[in-house]
Amino acid sequence: MQFSSQTSIKTILRHFFIVLVAIALALFWVLLSARPAFAQSKTVNYTHTHLENRDFSNTDLTQAVFAAAEMQGANFSNSNLSNAILSKANLTDANLTGAKLGGVLADSVIFYRSNLTNAILVEATLTGSVLQDAEVTGADFTDALIDRYDLNQLCKRAEGINPVTGVATRDSLGCR
Repeated sequence: MQFSSQTSIKTILRHFFIVLVAIALALFWVLLSARPAFAQSKTVNYTHTHLENRDFSNTDLTQAVFAAAEMQGANFSNSNLSNAILSKANLTDANLTGAKLGGVLADSVIFYRSNLTNAILVEATLTGSVLQDAEVTGADFTDALIDRYDLNQLCKRAEGINPVTGVATRDSLGCR
């Protein structure tokens, strides 16, 4: 039995068309099932902004972005900053009393003389941050990632029990 070149070209074109239709249907299905990321539309972005002495007290700032923001003297008391990004921010003399900072990314942040009394920093990333002279009475640092030097310095002045979590500051830091 002999096949002509026209028969083999028709077979190849038919297979190509079937594959092309299958790809088009798969792409169409993916586009129809895609859902927009509504959570992202609520995210507040203060990257590289000047927020000195700004009052954010009692504010829900969950997942807000404050990367490289200047926030000296800002008031974040009792605010929710869970999963926020504070990378390279300046929070010198900031009031973070009772703030929820769980899961926050605070690498290379200046917390110099900041008030973290009763703050919740569970699973926070504080690597490369300046915590010199920060008030940490009652703060909960459970499972936070902190540089060894800062951890030793915090343990020298850590005291109190967080009124919300019931965890002692010294215990949350793993102080001896």
